Amino acid sequence: MILGNRSQINPHQAYRIKKMQHELERTESYEEWKDIALKLDEETGAQEWKFDNTSPYFDAEIISHRLNLLRRYKLNHRVFDLIYILREGLSHDVANIGHPMLFTQTYIGTKKLIEDYIEEVSQSLIYIASDECSGLTHQEKFDFFKNCQLTYGQPAMMFSGGASLGLFHTGVCKALMEQDLMPKVLSGSSAGALMTAMLGVSDQKDIDQLLTGESFYSEAFHFRSFKELLRGNGGIADVRYLKKFLVENLGDLTFQEAYEKSGLDINISVAPYDVAQEDARIMNKYTAPDLLVWSAVLASCAVPILFPPVRLTSKRYDGVHTPYLASIRWVDGSVRSDFPQEKMARLYNINYTIASQVNPHIVPFMQSDAERFRTDLLSWPQRLVRKHGKTIAMDVMNFTRDRMGSVPTIRRLLDHGYGIVDQRYYGDLNIVGNYSLRHYHYMLQNPRPHLFKVLQREGERATWSKLSSIETHARIGKTIEHCLDMLTQLKQQNESLEKQSTVANHSASAQATS
Repeated sequence: MILGNRSQINPHQAYRIKKMQHELERTESYEEWKDIALKLDEETGAQEWKFDNTSPYFDAEIISHRLNLLRRYKLNHRVFDLIYILREGLSHDVANIGHPMLFTQTYIGTKKLIEDYIEEVSQSLIYIASDECSGLTHQEKFDFFKNCQLTYGQPAMMFSGGASLGLFHTGVCKALMEQDLMPKVLSGSSAGALMTAMLGVSDQKDIDQLLTGESFYSEAFHFRSFKELLRGNGGIADVRYLKKFLVENLGDLTFQEAYEKSGLDINISVAPYDVAQEDARIMNKYTAPDLLVWSAVLASCAVPILFPPVRLTSKRYDGVHTPYLASIRWVDGSVRSDFPQEKMARLYNINYTIASQVNPHIVPFMQSDAERFRTDLLSWPQRLVRKHGKTIAMDVMNFTRDRMGSVPTIRRLLDHGYGIVDQRYYGDLNIVGNYSLRHYHYMLQNPRPHLFKVLQREGERATWSKLSSIETHARIGKTIEHCLDMLTQLKQQNESLEKQSTVANHSASAQATS
């Protein structure tokens, strides 16, 4: 968060700002957090920034012009002109209004012009769907909104790996669901795969109960004795305990059956143990409709060394369990594809992504949006170190692989290491934990009520500061969705009335004939 002009803040203001920042860290609800955040925006001068349209990050002139046209056309009921201008700019990032730097200056909100524009687009869409708009038939309205939904796209939620630290994801989900901002497309790897699957096999009415944590308390981690380790054929932890937990909580559902139950598109990342056999995959109702969800999650949780690689299981049309790609063993999806953004974009028409990142080897090195998008001269050394550090690490692994790749164990370790370094660990919007040394102590603990409560609250707090940005990104898409739902219901009602009328007419004709 970048505060207003510090040179204009007197010592008394600085004291009040610091006091409110401490209060912000101790808030117990989003409503309380938002109230203090708005006061901080006033106190720091960030509120003034909202009314200043000058910015290098978006084109204020384009947005202002479009806003005036929308207002004029809606006021004068110029329906076809209104539809024309809406179609022309049906993107969540028109004129770059979704740029991350536009959400780093304040605690709540962004430029007033952008907020006014998004509000006007939403109100224009509501107007077109309403009875007040009489220039279009119901079918024309329905077709228009179906096209809008396809053109605008939808968001996706991505959950990273992180062992027991993945309980952080439950807080993220809780905060998003309370504000009706949870996407319907979800992906996860390792611990994130478990969060994704838990949501994906649940009825919507059971989600609140799920987020109380009772389903997460288990003995998923059971470490093998020294004698068992010497025998080989396994990792440090006993995979049987994890499998038992997954089967009990995820049931016998395939990806297709899970979608029919929850209405959520879930995607689980898995990676082949031997890179030469297969590329990393995302399993979902399209790519693997008959694959059992618990089987995919088990594979995605198979962190090399901690758990042995596993084989996948599918369910045949007659309910019989059969091997899925029987010759291939799979491991933790996060070693190759923690966030499968490109693959999901092709399948689900994704327009932006929200990432919940808790991987312990990634979080300490992540940058805030303000750091990532800096362009001043002082940011260049860090940019060069990061860019060339990654290149050097990959070159070293390539060099080692060329000379020692004939040893299977070394080759696999290098392949997995290469995959970890070469990934993109950011979404368009990122929710990241604030780590201390105690978090590494949490990593391989079995989930317990106290640990669940601590990590869930951390996830909630980390999400509260992002909700304003997420709501801004989601507003138009949610409006299109609600308008389409309303028009679909009306269409069904009209079809039902027509059917009843037809039946009544046939009955009357039959009586008249008799």
